[in-house]
Amino acid sequence: VQLVESGGGLVQPGGSLRLSCAASGFTFSSYGMKWYRQPPGKGRNLVAAISSTGGTTNYADSVKGRFTISRDNAKSTVYLQMDNLKPDDTAVYYCNTGLGRRGDYWGQGTQVTVSS
Repeated sequence: VQLVESGGGLVQPGGSLRLSCAASGFTFSSYGMKWYRQPPGKGRNLVAAISSTGGTTNYADSVKGRFTISRDNAKSTVYLQMDNLKPDDTAVYYCNTGLGRRGDYWGQGTQVTVSS
């Protein structure tokens, strides 16, 4: 199982970024996916989640209306569109999936820095 995030970077407040997480090693279309983030010096928190079909999504209150999670099962990729970014969104963003008995898997993370 491999999860590889990309798309992070430095952006000004109010800007946008789109994160991608390319998955392999499991039947992507059968599992829900999640994005977490870990701000500097703080714990890792759930940002957004999407069901296996993409029909159900959930968001942390702090990102509702600004972030959108989506997935392309044909490409085995999950996305996080982040708009109207704020300095408090600065964090390492991680892709995650739980595969039942096979365990919980994480990507290596991608840094997002929101600063003027």
